[in-house]
Amino acid sequence: MHGAFYYGRLVDMSVTYKEAGVNIDAGNEFVKRLKKKFPKIGGFGGLFPIVGTKYNLVSSTDGVGTKLKLAFTLNKHNSVGIDLVAMNVNDIVCVGAKPLFFLDYFACGKLDVKQAEQVVEGIAKGCELSGSQLIGGETAEMPGFYEDGEYDLAGFAVGIVEKGKEIIRNRIKSGDIVIGLPSSGPHSNGYSLIRKIFSDNELEKYSRQLLAPTRIYVKEVLSAIAKFNSSKRNIVGIAHITGGGFCDKVGRILPQKKGIGVVIEKKLWRVPEIFKIIQNKGNVSETDIYRTLNMGIGMVLIVCSEVASKVEKFFKGAKVIGHVKKGEVGVKLV
Repeated sequence: MHGAFYYGRLVDMSVTYKEAGVNIDAGNEFVKRLKKKFPKIGGFGGLFPIVGTKYNLVSSTDGVGTKLKLAFTLNKHNSVGIDLVAMNVNDIVCVGAKPLFFLDYFACGKLDVKQAEQVVEGIAKGCELSGSQLIGGETAEMPGFYEDGEYDLAGFAVGIVEKGKEIIRNRIKSGDIVIGLPSSGPHSNGYSLIRKIFSDNELEKYSRQLLAPTRIYVKEVLSAIAKFNSSKRNIVGIAHITGGGFCDKVGRILPQKKGIGVVIEKKLWRVPEIFKIIQNKGNVSETDIYRTLNMGIGMVLIVCSEVASKVEKFFKGAKVIGHVKKGEVGVKLV
């Protein structure tokens, strides 16, 4: 027998993200095909040079995903706006850019003013935490398109970075150190899997951990860049750990040359209990859980070994979690 009865329904003993409805490989293939037509896309933020100045604009767009379903189930809407901002500005800061402004798109079947107000208050809070400005947005009321009480969110952020000071992959070398910054929980990824694994009662039980807003890293990362990259490039790579986990997101910032990769040692940080509960309850394989959830590390910095200890101490709760090594391909978790 390949399943077991739980809360009156038959569930698989082992659950994967793909079985929960999300195919990371298909998403990667889509981006790969797009990059053939639009070679400049694919990074954490899109760079656009401002002609006649020394600056690049950096843009990002993202949503909150099926974490919204949890907000609907629990009728808690005051933190998903923070998630929306975080998913965008955390990408922008990966190239060393400071977020300037943010716009939102709120779509629903029938507008619930109180509910929408809570969401936008969260967006405003996220902008405050990231040092950016909410300058506008769009509210779309589309009867029959969404279930009553449900909505969708999308966000758009624009930042700025001085030309020549971008954090780019070609400076990463063997011997560099990988530092992980702690997450506040699952952030805004893996909720299709979480909702497949947990009953509504369990979602309520773990709501504090599951609805914790995505940590916004912008101000502390920009402060670290200002401190450690003022005279020499010591922070040489930054990755926001979202869907696809360490392998996909850290792999995205590695130089496009053979013979260099990253080794991440899972024993070097303490995985928060909520991730263990999700893995054990769903009997999720080690490979799939680390490719679906951030496992307690929401942002990764790759830094020169000479300053690694200083960078680690600069961030509260940061841990050295790995290193860059010759002879590796991509990202290896051990």
